Amino acid sequence: MTDNTTSLTAHSRAAAWQLLTEWTAGESLRKHALGVETCVLAYAHQEADRLALTGQPRAELLNLYATTALLHDFDYERHPSLEEHPFVGVGELERLGWPLALRTAILGHAGYSGTPRVTHLDKTLFACDELSGFLTACARVKPSKSIAEVEVASVRRKLKDKAFARGVNREDVIQGAAEMGIELDAHIAICLAAMQARAAELGL
Repeated sequence: MTDNTTSLTAHSRAAAWQLLTEWTAGESLRKHALGVETCVLAYAHQEADRLALTGQPRAELLNLYATTALLHDFDYERHPSLEEHPFVGVGELERLGWPLALRTAILGHAGYSGTPRVTHLDKTLFACDELSGFLTACARVKPSKSIAEVEVASVRRKLKDKAFARGVNREDVIQGAAEMGIELDAHIAICLAAMQARAAELGL
């Protein structure tokens, strides 16, 4: 067994989910992790296609993106303060041997950490974090509470409504798309389609 294969097994999505659920009892935060993973994976597939990756290299990239997304807030329930999150979690991930790229992206998704977002993974996690939560909020106010009814135009309108989903940082949503080098509408569309395709698992 190669080192890469060993790493992929030890730090698999299943392992990330187990760690998340050990640290996070709240259903909403678990669902948030799944929502972010869904959006991040949509970009991971695009990146794997761009790099023409197949087989093991493709599996490793997708696994890295998925596990990073699942674990980005895994310490938040226990350590929600700006002084502790995500620093406590990243320290635990380092102790457990999770990849540096994963830990760097998790630090970078918190703007106050001082960690720059350099890689595609860094930028993708940041871009998808707030938006996935906002898309969930948009679905919740539909009569059916279904994300299938959410449209890009309505998302844009609600982004301008400061009274709606006040906890979502609009500047991060806009900045995230800009850092990815993609139009905001296109970014919304990619994440929305990904979440619609996984609606049942996301409870949407």
